[in-house]
Amino acid sequence: MRNNKKSGIGARASGKNIRASAIKIRRITDRIRGCSYGEALVLPEFMPYKTCYLISQLILSAAANANTNFGLNKSDLFISEARVDNSRYLKRFRPRAQGRGYPIKKPTCEVTIKLNSNFVGQVGR
Repeated sequence: MRNNKKSGIGARASGKNIRASAIKIRRITDRIRGCSYGEALVLPEFMPYKTCYLISQLILSAAANANTNFGLNKSDLFISEARVDNSRYLKRFRPRAQGRGYPIKKPTCEVTIKLNSNFVGQVGR
């Protein structure tokens, strides 16, 4: 089946192997999905989470990609997609009783931010 949605000009930025669980980053990405560029930069500043800085850096990177590669104005951009996927686990061992090792899984994730322009469909008119 083919998807008939128009995929306009969009720039993306992805962060790989971010050392935080996907659930904790989804709290932020669910809040900024669909927001304008300026609003998406302001919202994470007032959230009390460690990963807000990483998300705001990805938004800045995606906006710079849109400006450099496609010549889009940053004020016309909005977040069309914010996806968080689970990635590998860092595997560590802690000593336990009687000389045994206890495995610890430290989660990582991959974050993809995609920005589109509001005026993609109106350029040809």
